[in-house]
Amino acid sequence: MFLVSADGVMSLGARRIRCALGRGGVCAADAKREGDGMTPGGTWPLRRLLWRPDRVPPPVSSLPGRPIGLADGWCDDPLHADYNRPVRLPHPARAERLWRDDHLYDLVVVLGHNDDPVIAGAGSAIFLHLARPDYAPTEGCVALAPGDLTAFMSLAKPGDSLVVSPHASGE
Repeated sequence: MFLVSADGVMSLGARRIRCALGRGGVCAADAKREGDGMTPGGTWPLRRLLWRPDRVPPPVSSLPGRPIGLADGWCDDPLHADYNRPVRLPHPARAERLWRDDHLYDLVVVLGHNDDPVIAGAGSAIFLHLARPDYAPTEGCVALAPGDLTAFMSLAKPGDSLVVSPHASGE
């Protein structure tokens, strides 16, 4: 289990590292809505790894994973049956492209938020991914520096979870 506090601090073993969170802060899991920019609080299983094979080597991790392809996307249209699921692009509904021009999705851990079961409009594409150099807020994901995300992936095991707390690390 890995803990993230609402003030943007993650416990990674004995280390405390900086992370970026949603531009709207952290909300209760049942308050999360598509497009609100909030990181959902709760316990999220680590589902799988994704990586850009043209930019990074396969991560050293015991988590299952696969490389991202040019046509990979993630449906973020709450009115479509594929909502909060990986899709192939082009897709008939609104979907986020995983093969991005920036480096945010060069390494990704898919988190088990709103996926079992999927509830339309309760948030999609909640990932642990790379942070911008200035740790600018995300659209609702948790983001780490490249070295920290690589270290996270090397420690993470099947069955582990990311716990996002609505409280600051000192509370």
